[in-house]
Amino acid sequence: MSDLAQNAPTHQTAPQLRSVETPVADLTNASPSERTIALGGVVMPKVPSFSVSTRLRGRDVVEDTDLTADEILEVLDTAARLKRLQKRGEPHPYLAGKTLGLLFQHPSTRTRVSFEAGVAQLGGQAIFMGVNDLQIKRGETLADTAQVLSRYVDAMVARVADHNDLITLAANASIPVMNGLSDKSHPLQALADMLTLKERFGELKGLKVAYLGDGNNIGTSLMIIGSALGINMSIGSPAKYQPRDEAVSQAAWFASSTKATLTITEDPFEAAKDADAVYTDVHVSMGMNDGAQRAVSLLPYKVTTEVMAQAKSSAIFMHDLPMHRDEEVAAEVADGPQSIIFDQAENRLHLQKALLLQTMI
Repeated sequence: MSDLAQNAPTHQTAPQLRSVETPVADLTNASPSERTIALGGVVMPKVPSFSVSTRLRGRDVVEDTDLTADEILEVLDTAARLKRLQKRGEPHPYLAGKTLGLLFQHPSTRTRVSFEAGVAQLGGQAIFMGVNDLQIKRGETLADTAQVLSRYVDAMVARVADHNDLITLAANASIPVMNGLSDKSHPLQALADMLTLKERFGELKGLKVAYLGDGNNIGTSLMIIGSALGINMSIGSPAKYQPRDEAVSQAAWFASSTKATLTITEDPFEAAKDADAVYTDVHVSMGMNDGAQRAVSLLPYKVTTEVMAQAKSSAIFMHDLPMHRDEEVAAEVADGPQSIIFDQAENRLHLQKALLLQTMI
């Protein structure tokens, strides 16, 4: 037997245990300072000063004509400054404590994520509400929904199948309502595209933008907002799928006032001639029941290298996404050196942050 075994104790003594609990103090007669605990007090990072116009405070952005040209330029300037702050990593929580409601009847990638990320970067928060999440599905009216949500959130973005739903929401809400896309228009996309064009070319007035394909909500918003800012707009679409007469009349009025040109043609090559930017969208959008007919009619308006060759050598290719390569645009164009589609997608974030800031302050 080893020495260790020989010297080992034959029994172990139980350890002595004692309570280490601190008696709970009787706070019945304690002073107020002893009955409270301080929360918060975290030192916030220094927030850079930021001046912004209050002209849009409380305003809706539902129609393509809701903002004047001067107001659009102010929003573009705000977006550019916010983008610089974000790129430098400088916190800018100017909407701390604010809440944005997102009421969506359609799926979304860019609109939803850019708004959720944008309001978070501004210090606020977003609440996403799909149509199946609300009592609208069980018959509650949009008017009642708008009034209820106005008591909970500070602004609302709605993505709707029927533009009239958006009008109803805006008419009954007491908070700013923004058009996140409707069957009639997509102003926030067009405004973000103006930011992208301004970054690329410096000045908007005098540029030529050619839009090829279906004269849908994207084509309509680009045509109207671009004309209001003095851009020469050229729309290449088959007669059956050209923009609505009402929208063309509105764009023509703006073009006349800004001394720009508006061209509607069935010839895609004529539309693209000498353009600074060539833009297209999907040929068959959500909810359309004539997809096969549209695909055939719009095939000649596919943006190819031959179409791009009609534009200026410095021309860019634009698309609002999602995109179907080799349907509305050749893959070699979509992924080529002239394409700036992901710059457009990024600028949705910065433009919408500018609108949130100016409408929610």
